[in-house]
Amino acid sequence: MSITVVVADDQTAVREGLALILSLLDDVTVVGEAADGEQTLTLVAQHAPDVVLMDLRMPRVDGVQATAQIRAAHPGTQVVVLTTYADDEHILAALRAGARGYLTKDAGRVQIAQAVRAAAAGQSILDPRVQDRLLAATQVAAAPARALPDDVTAREAEVLKLIAAGLSNREIAERLYVTEATVKSHINRLFAKISVRDRAQAVRYAFEHGLSSQ
Repeated sequence: MSITVVVADDQTAVREGLALILSLLDDVTVVGEAADGEQTLTLVAQHAPDVVLMDLRMPRVDGVQATAQIRAAHPGTQVVVLTTYADDEHILAALRAGARGYLTKDAGRVQIAQAVRAAAAGQSILDPRVQDRLLAATQVAAAPARALPDDVTAREAEVLKLIAAGLSNREIAERLYVTEATVKSHINRLFAKISVRDRAQAVRYAFEHGLSSQ
């Protein structure tokens, strides 16, 4: 079944270029193009797309506000941010609003296609630069004086830091000298404790709580 997508960007050339790239994919159908957040909300209500490819800086309703409203009213529609901004403020705002993926506009067509497909499957893809920013933020944040939040153990906090760094389960296992099964067990317990469903939400949690190596 084809993945339905709405493309939202206030720059006509960018919007039409993204729509063209996506339309060339056999498994993707572009069902609408929006020049601002308000148009995006209208198109989502009309078409209930699987994914919205969302710019952040748009008139009337910006991308963060539109993302939050989409996720609240249309939980079946995922949002992938595609923007020129890779600073902490924009990244965190988009993730808090419920974005499933975050790419910068120097992403290639392969990355964009991967992000759209991942989002449609309920998975997350973050641009490597975004991963780096989030990791840097956790490293410079002051360590909490109190105990770790939500009964997170020191090992679970270590796993969380490596997730925020973009490592796969296999890479985490190699770094910690444990098996992948052990890593999966840590992640399952960690996600249950901090009430997150996927890695993007876990990265956001790590950023918000200033968790780095403990």
